[in-house]
Amino acid sequence: MKLTVAASALALVTLCSEASAQSKGLKDRLLGTWHFVIAEVTAPDGQKSFPFGPKPRGILIFAPEGDFAQIHIAGEVPKIASGNRLAATPEEYAGIMRGTIAQFGTYTVDEEKQTFTMRFTASTFPNWEGTLQTRSVDKLTDDEFINTNPQVGAGRGSAYNLYRRAR
Repeated sequence: MKLTVAASALALVTLCSEASAQSKGLKDRLLGTWHFVIAEVTAPDGQKSFPFGPKPRGILIFAPEGDFAQIHIAGEVPKIASGNRLAATPEEYAGIMRGTIAQFGTYTVDEEKQTFTMRFTASTFPNWEGTLQTRSVDKLTDDEFINTNPQVGAGRGSAYNLYRRAR
C-alpha cells in the first residue's frame, strides 16, 4: 500500500512539473546552458553521419537578452605537436577545423511555429557570419533539448542535435 501511494505521489509530481514547464513560453524554457550530446546529419540520400563523432563536447547558451553562444567540438581533435596553436601543421589545422564549430550572435523565438532563429555575428566557419538559421524545437523538457537544422551547409542534409541541461 505504501509503495502504491509513493508511486502515485511521484507520478503526480512528475505530471505537475511537466505541466508547469509547458506553461512557460518557449523562449523561457530555452534559457540557460545546455551541454552538447550528439549531432546526427541525415544526407538527402538518407545516409547518416556524426560530424563530431560519438562522444562530442560542447555547449549552447541562450541568454535572456537574446544572445547565444554555441561551441561543438569532436571527442577527438588532433593535439598540436609544437604546443603552439599558431604553429600547427596543415594536417593539424585541417583536423581541428573539421572537428569544431563555434559561433555567437542573437536569436529570436517563434512560439507558434516552435522554432528559433539564430543570426550569426561571427563563426569559426566565416561563411555563416551575418546569416540566419532557423531550427525546429522537436523536444524540450527541463533536462533535454532536441532541435533540427533542416538545411546543413552545402546541401549536406538536415542535422538533429541533442543537448542536456547543465546542472
